[in-house]
Amino acid sequence: MSVLDLAREDIRAMAPYSSARMEASGGTVLLNANESSRPPNIPGGDGLNRYPDPQPRALVNALAELYDSDASRVLVTRGSDEAIDLLVRAFCRAGRDAVLISPPTFGMYAVSARIQGAAVIESPLEPSGALDADRLLAAVTPDTRLVFVCTPNNPTGNLVDIATLRRLATELAGRAVLVVDEAYAEFSGARSAATLIDEFDNVAVLRTLSKAWSLAGARIGTLIAHQDVIGLLRRIIPPYPLPSPCVDAALAALSYEGRRLQRHHLQEILGERSRMAVELARLPGVREVLPSHANFLAVRFDDPAGTYRRLYAAGIVVRDITRYPGLGDALRITVGTGNENDRVLAVLRAGVPA
Repeated sequence: MSVLDLAREDIRAMAPYSSARMEASGGTVLLNANESSRPPNIPGGDGLNRYPDPQPRALVNALAELYDSDASRVLVTRGSDEAIDLLVRAFCRAGRDAVLISPPTFGMYAVSARIQGAAVIESPLEPSGALDADRLLAAVTPDTRLVFVCTPNNPTGNLVDIATLRRLATELAGRAVLVVDEAYAEFSGARSAATLIDEFDNVAVLRTLSKAWSLAGARIGTLIAHQDVIGLLRRIIPPYPLPSPCVDAALAALSYEGRRLQRHHLQEILGERSRMAVELARLPGVREVLPSHANFLAVRFDDPAGTYRRLYAAGIVVRDITRYPGLGDALRITVGTGNENDRVLAVLRAGVPA
């Protein structure tokens, strides 16, 4: 059975939109796309009068090399959000199919499913934050098309080990696509689920340059999957998803110098994460600092609402995650610079009444 047998028949059968850039490339006089013949009179405007390459070859190749994959398995998207949306639209029929998630987790899986009219099945994480593979697999129904697993998980920071992911891929083969969200993978050092794609065509992996590569504003995400899945999603992705300045920013970040700076920044974050975990755990009013393999810490407080207000009054904005299942007393604190982290600790140590 092919993974495409799980996809919507109408998507498999449709003829994709053929953009001017897809139909022809090269040439010196470009009169096929109804673009302006002159660039805008703004700083950095050269070339912005032309539509960008739908999937820039240089960027696709750089990302394939970065993630130790093949260019035929790479689709570049506007952040991971677009890849999630494409997967849901390609595999879920409105009113018939479902996605499976393990809350507390990234909210866009459920949002994209509900926009599409797909059902959302929940298999909650354990109180410790661990994923119970047996319970997750027991929750899979014949209508389940996508199973989302976030590792490191947002907002708890816990990992799902590669052996568990392999088991899930095995059990879901012919039944559903296992979508592994590795947005925070660089902070964990764990083996990527992309290594399973040679063996399982029902594994898809989400990566992003938003976190460890400091490009949240550029919106560069990557889907790594079997080439048949990539081909399917290219049928429905918008014709020009990647703005040229964002592509240029990504290529600069992935250059030799960009990678050197990224390694330095990553080590700084890991060091600050360890320091903050220790210092926060010593503070009165802190119940627990959850172990994290990401660039944030989920922290349980005696008074999360009051703590949030104190930090906000000092100009420090953290994430209130008390609405998430099992995290009714928690705030999520991104690991900042050393000075930013010192400010957080100083406010919490002061204990100024809210």
